[in-house]
Amino acid sequence: MGNQIKTTLLLTVLTLLIIAVGGAFGGKTGMIIAFLLAGGMNLFSYWFSDRMVLKMYKAREVNRSQAQDLYGMVEDLAKNAQIPMPKVYIIPQQTPNAFATGRNPQHAVVAVTEGLLELMDREEIKGVLAHELSHIKDRDILISTIAATLAGAIMVLAGMARWTAIFGGADDDEGGLGMIGLIVMSIIAPIAAVIVQMAISRSREYLADSEGAKVAGSSEGLAGALEKLGAYSQKAPMKANPATAHMFIVNPLSGGGLMKLFSTHPPLEERIARLRGRKPSTVETKGNEPGESRNRKRAEAEAFWDRLK
Repeated sequence: MGNQIKTTLLLTVLTLLIIAVGGAFGGKTGMIIAFLLAGGMNLFSYWFSDRMVLKMYKAREVNRSQAQDLYGMVEDLAKNAQIPMPKVYIIPQQTPNAFATGRNPQHAVVAVTEGLLELMDREEIKGVLAHELSHIKDRDILISTIAATLAGAIMVLAGMARWTAIFGGADDDEGGLGMIGLIVMSIIAPIAAVIVQMAISRSREYLADSEGAKVAGSSEGLAGALEKLGAYSQKAPMKANPATAHMFIVNPLSGGGLMKLFSTHPPLEERIARLRGRKPSTVETKGNEPGESRNRKRAEAEAFWDRLK
C-alpha cells in the first residue's frame, strides 16, 4: 500500500506541473489541453515507456544461449526474490551501469551495459542484478518509467512556453501569465520535476540496496560494485538522457557542486556504509584498503580504463 500511495502522489504532482505549465502557456484553454496531454501521457507511459527507454539506449535482448552466465544469474536471483523471470537486455556502452524497467513484475526487464559485464566480478554482478530485481519486486519501476516520461513532457512544455514568451505569443486575454509568467514557469517547472524525482529516487535506492543484499545472500558484492560504479561514472560518464538518469543503479551523468544537490541518487558513500554496517566516515577508500585488495582493484580498474581510451 505504501508504494501505491507513493506512486499516486508522484503522478499527481507531475500531472499538476504539466497542467500548471499548460495554464501559463495558454490560460484556461492551455490548462485543458495540458490536462488531456497529462492523462494521455500517463496511459501511454504505463504501457510503452519500457520499450521507449530500451530503444533509447539501443539495448538488445539476450537469451540463455547468447549470455549463459548473465541469464543464469538473473534466473537464480529471480527465484530468490520470488518474482517471474524478467527479460534480459545488454546495452552497447562501455560505461558500467544497469537499470530495470517494465510496468509490473510480469512484464519486467533488467538491462546492463557491456562495460559492467567486463569490469565486475561474478559476486559484484550478482549484487547489481539483485538490486534491480528488488526494484521489480517492489514495483518501483512503475514510478521510474512514468516519472521519466512525464518529466520529459514537462521539459518540452516548458521549452514551448519559453519560446512563446520570447516571440511574443503569451496570451493574457485567455488567463495566461504573460511573458514574464511564461519565462518564470519555464524555469521553475523543470526544477520542480527534478526535485520530485530526487525525493522518490533517494528513498527507493536505499530500500533496493537493503533488499538486494538479502536476495544475493551477501551485501559485499553490491558494496564492491557501487565502489567501482561510482569511480567510472565520474571518469567516463554514460551517454544518457537526464530524464532517465534516476532509473540507473548509480547516476550515469557527471556533475559536481550545485548538481549534487539535485542528484536523484543518495551519496554512494552512504549507500556503501549502510551495506557494510558502518558510518560513512569509516567507508574504506583506496588509501586505507588492505594492500592485496587495493592492488587487485586498482589493477582491474586501470586495465578497464585503458580499454575505454
